[in-house]
Amino acid sequence: MKRELGIARCGLACCLCSENDTCSGCSSDACLDKEWCENRSCSISKAISHCYQCPESCQKGLLAQIKPYGFTLFVKRYGVEKLLDCLERNEQKGVVYHREGFHGDYDDFEDVEELIAFILAGEK
Repeated sequence: MKRELGIARCGLACCLCSENDTCSGCSSDACLDKEWCENRSCSISKAISHCYQCPESCQKGLLAQIKPYGFTLFVKRYGVEKLLDCLERNEQKGVVYHREGFHGDYDDFEDVEELIAFILAGEK
């Protein structure tokens, strides 16, 4: 885990991403996805660095997916350091962020509260 890479604007875990050697991050002007990323555009227009700082409860852009939405809600409740601590502990316990492509253990949920409980416990 590259903890210093933290969490993306939308809630994805840059610190665990398999592309973190080639990605410059969504806050960078060199972001490869800056033209289409609705969460990047929205947070910039609101002068906030992350979706979890927004008082609104929306599921637009990447927040329509369970993992970034759940991570964003987790940070709103517990803080970014708690999320990073849990992700690091979970990785050490064998929880996989990406298995094939971009799908991993955190994507195997339909209920966001179950995902949040999984993040906290590191097991189903």
